[in-house]
Amino acid sequence: MTKLLIAEDDLEIAMLERDYLELEGYQVSLVDNGQQAVTQALNGGYDLILLDLMLPGCSGCDVCRLIRDKIDVPILMVTARSEPVDKIRGLGLGADDYIAKPFDPAELVARVKAHLRRYARLTGGGPAEAEVIQLGSLQIFPQSWRVVKNGQEIKMPNREFALLKYLAEHPNLVLSKEKLFEAIWGYDYVGDSATVTVHIGRVRDKVEDDPSHPTLIETVWGAGYRLNRPQSAPFV
Repeated sequence: MTKLLIAEDDLEIAMLERDYLELEGYQVSLVDNGQQAVTQALNGGYDLILLDLMLPGCSGCDVCRLIRDKIDVPILMVTARSEPVDKIRGLGLGADDYIAKPFDPAELVARVKAHLRRYARLTGGGPAEAEVIQLGSLQIFPQSWRVVKNGQEIKMPNREFALLKYLAEHPNLVLSKEKLFEAIWGYDYVGDSATVTVHIGRVRDKVEDDPSHPTLIETVWGAGYRLNRPQSAPFV
């Protein structure tokens, strides 16, 4: 059974979320503070996490920062704060989506379903490694969902990996933010192309030798992004 974790200190909202999600057949656990959220998220084997931003003890952003590189499941921020800076901060810390209160419970369920479907699709590769994308000291293993740089594996959440993989599979082409958003997040994701900018920055921090002067993933101003890959560096 699919397991969900709700971290929400407003009991009425938490019960509402739980009731609607349990009606869909999900197994739901509730916590009401940030410390519990971190412990449960790291040890509970959950498939998706709904995370309130304004948790007591440890904010939702802090929880996301502490767990994001340790678990690779969808994280949805649920909060009354809807300023763009809050959304960008949450996405920058690795959240996959941002749902503003008050929300329609049916929309919440739809968003959860969409993220679970996409996560299953993104991580559905078989165990055998059929190909490797070699980019200098960087290796991308599409089927096992791994990235290795200078012999060291890089922890990369599923959206970041999917974005890097897509760019690497379309080398030396300029891809607009809108095209990347459609390819990685899809039509059923409620968001905008700013999400792409945030995730490009996170990918660069991990794969570029000097993220402040990127050479692998280049910004083509006014057009989008291009992954620079020598023609002599094919799949192997």
